[in-house]
Amino acid sequence: MKKQLFFLIITVFLTLNIKAQQQEINTRVENLLSQMTLGEKIGQLNQYNDDGAATGPVTIDGDKENQIRRGELGSMLNVFTVSRMRQFQAIALQSRLKIPLMFGQDVIHGYKTTFPIPLGEAASWDLDAIKRSARIAATEASAGGVQWTFAPMVDISRDPRWGRVMEGAGEDPYLGSLIAKARVEGFQGDKIGAINSVMACAKHFAAYGAAEAGRDYNSVDMSDRLLWEVYLPPYKAALDANVATFMTSFNDLNGIPATGNTYLYRDILKGKWNFSGFVVSDWGAIGEMINHGFVKNGKEAALAAITAGTDIDMESRSYKNNLAQLVTEGKVDIALVDDAVRRVLRKKFELGLFDDPYKYFDEKREKVEMNNPEHTKATREIAAKSIVLMKNEQHLLPLSKELKTIAFIGPLVKEHKQNLGFWSIELGNVDYEKYIVSQWDGLKNKVGKNTNLLYAKGCDIEGEDKSGFAEAIETAKKADIVILSIGERRDMSGEAKSRSDIHLPGVQEDLVKAIQATGKPVVVLINAGRPLIFNWTADHIPAILYTWWLGSEAGNAIADVLFGDVNPAARLPITFPREVGQIPIYYSHFNTGRPAECDDCTFYRSAYTDLKNSPRYAFGHGLSYTSFEYKDLHLSKTKMGKNETIEVSFNLSNTGKYDGEEVVQLYLRDRVGTVVRPVKELKDFKKIMLRKGETKTITFVIDNSKLCFYDRKLEYKSEMGEFDIMIGSSSDDIRLHSEFELTN
Repeated sequence: MKKQLFFLIITVFLTLNIKAQQQEINTRVENLLSQMTLGEKIGQLNQYNDDGAATGPVTIDGDKENQIRRGELGSMLNVFTVSRMRQFQAIALQSRLKIPLMFGQDVIHGYKTTFPIPLGEAASWDLDAIKRSARIAATEASAGGVQWTFAPMVDISRDPRWGRVMEGAGEDPYLGSLIAKARVEGFQGDKIGAINSVMACAKHFAAYGAAEAGRDYNSVDMSDRLLWEVYLPPYKAALDANVATFMTSFNDLNGIPATGNTYLYRDILKGKWNFSGFVVSDWGAIGEMINHGFVKNGKEAALAAITAGTDIDMESRSYKNNLAQLVTEGKVDIALVDDAVRRVLRKKFELGLFDDPYKYFDEKREKVEMNNPEHTKATREIAAKSIVLMKNEQHLLPLSKELKTIAFIGPLVKEHKQNLGFWSIELGNVDYEKYIVSQWDGLKNKVGKNTNLLYAKGCDIEGEDKSGFAEAIETAKKADIVILSIGERRDMSGEAKSRSDIHLPGVQEDLVKAIQATGKPVVVLINAGRPLIFNWTADHIPAILYTWWLGSEAGNAIADVLFGDVNPAARLPITFPREVGQIPIYYSHFNTGRPAECDDCTFYRSAYTDLKNSPRYAFGHGLSYTSFEYKDLHLSKTKMGKNETIEVSFNLSNTGKYDGEEVVQLYLRDRVGTVVRPVKELKDFKKIMLRKGETKTITFVIDNSKLCFYDRKLEYKSEMGEFDIMIGSSSDDIRLHSEFELTN
């Protein structure tokens, strides 16, 4: 009782302290706002890139420094090194009101220490690991002077042609929401303003991942019910995790460019959801509304954006050049400008920049954090957790460290920077050829001195040249086993990297065929930023590891999994198609009036006549070196009211030869609804470690929140009726079934 009282007192004290701090910041914001001219206010809503690295067309300003001195710039992005940021900050402090600059950066999957691409990390289904990755990235980035990251990207995507699929968490709103929360908490740490935290930015609001035909920057057209049911939940999860900022998306949504979409920012984000942070446009997106045909010039673009609720203009100069005139003419209420400025200033105060504009510019700390061996250890562990064992016939893996001769073949074996994937930070003072562990070096580090490693490139990633095949074949013939490393280039997935053809590029699959024809056992590693199509390889190669792009410790992590020091437990966060013609393809589809009940059921069914309906690899798929048995399913009851819960329990046993983790997945289906419901929906999962021979009882709790959906009136509710329970190792590997009824 005394302990409970103590914690209650502490909680009340902390709550009151936080409220007092917020009130103090609000008072300081209002005091500063009252002193600002219209030009200075607009300056806080204006963001420039430095003159170097960019993610869009750079405008070189000859008098950028003078604009900063005049208070015409509020924040910058892509400024590298503490010393350069310090120089810009010193100029900002020469302005009349001495309002400090904020510095943002695309810290997507690591800063100096590079972690797996976000889609790869999502495959770990390990929320603690994902949060830890973001925490380390924030620690390094803040030591590098960064106060704000343009991450996480929480867009749901069901189209692997879209290049930016690599930057998100895949196709599922439940998994995506949990990952969004983990990443926000990792980036922001205990609080905004802590020396080792950065402000997070949930992007891209909204529904950018549904771009038509998977083509970047393209239009999105969807029902409001689909928007609320599938695409909005991860953004809401980020907001509930107290994300500091949001970023607009490039797409138009139902005919309205997102950056000028009042429904998104005024009605939903700042209205219904009561978001108190600020919204930044994506690069040049305000000005790009002209290309959309939504406005005719920059002045109309500025009017549309500020009216909709876009607070900061990244790089388009639309606010800088037009907003003052719009206010003077009475077309923009000054209250809209003041609201946007308040939001920006509040974050600057929370960051502590007014108390110490140089607080993040500590070169000693920068040096220490950029060389922290614990970060290297963490990225190796998380990279190994992200590798998906797609196939393992006859238990070819794990490999023995006593193998006499291994042939390591393929265009990616000795690559270094390719392992970083897209959206990696490349600091000018880092020798990445030495810093990144290649797959070749990872294998050398792992095997004993008695193992002979042979190498042949075989072919390039792209192109039709097969002149290296002969050497690769001869090399394979000399080995006990062959490891083939193939896939994309690191820059074949990412922003503006949409592809109509997502088959393995070049002649790489021909190389696989040639090596398999030698009769040697073959393991294939597929390095990519998206689901690729590799049907021949999937059909004929006994062991396949999907390695994504794993970051700076890629080589060591891959070797850890190949040789069984790490038993893989990753699961696919996105469905892999058999052919491009199946896209969009996802597990939680509706059933249709004429469902195809099997791959060969095509007679007047919702099916392809020239292709199986099923995916090549389903959402949630992933194997282990051990095996697991699910049995003894038990429900605490078979009927529940809306205020009640049902406990679902079963026994999970490790029946194989290795200790290992299993990702047990709970899916539900609402059999009948006032709107049609998906064939199954992920509603919970647990990642369970079991020693070989060990059994644990696993329990899931089903409550009313797991049964709710948006009806035709966009009311979020559950409906009485029967539900199916499905528990398994993936969406297409259901081991246990049951049912229950939701009653009045």
